[in-house]
Amino acid sequence: MQRLTQYITSFSFWDFLNGMKVTGKYFWKKKFTIQYPEEKTPTSPRFRGIHALRRYPNGEERCIACKLCEAVCPALAITIEAEPRDDQSRRTTLYEIDMFKCVYCGFCEEACPVDAIVLTNMGDYHVEHRGENILTKEKLLAIGDQYETHIAKDRHQDREYR
Repeated sequence: MQRLTQYITSFSFWDFLNGMKVTGKYFWKKKFTIQYPEEKTPTSPRFRGIHALRRYPNGEERCIACKLCEAVCPALAITIEAEPRDDQSRRTTLYEIDMFKCVYCGFCEEACPVDAIVLTNMGDYHVEHRGENILTKEKLLAIGDQYETHIAKDRHQDREYR
């Protein structure tokens, strides 16, 4: 008997009619469109966007070249080279993130002991030419300088949230 009803429903387009019922239900509802550059949709407080390197208030970069972010990255998207400076502190000479490899997991941000690398909530970025997907140390520091007020505010809210 079950096989007979299955046979009948397959020829009566029962699934098709159920799908058209859902389509008809939403066909007459009011549509909404967001005019993207002017209007933005709300994002989650845990959204992870483009990376940034932060500086201390005195202008010195925070990264101490511990290479924990490079070690913890599951996609191997981070490359770091370091050497000691004259004052015997270690700083990076090369810090690169391949944005095509990055999976935006946030492990690099969690592993950093000095809060140097952060994932901002800025999701509006693109690349036009080959090689622009590699974020160098200079680009990362520029992003950090540009969005420092947003980053500091987000870090403060994140601490309150936890």
